[in-house]
Amino acid sequence: MGEITMLTKATSKSKSLRTTVPMGILKQFNLSEGDKLSWEIRAEDGELIIVVKPLKGGRRDES
Repeated sequence: MGEITMLTKATSKSKSLRTTVPMGILKQFNLSEGDKLSWEIRAEDGELIIVVKPLKGGRRDES
């Protein structure tokens, strides 16, 4: 099993949740504040898998 993080409320009034991206993942993918991640849910072998990918270039100013 890989890294474990905990979900917390994004803000006190929000229904959204957030988590921390572990430092090892930040370093491996050269991520920093403002970078964008793509989230996808897949069904594989009877399980739901969440796939998180940095967007090409990863920077907020690239679309």
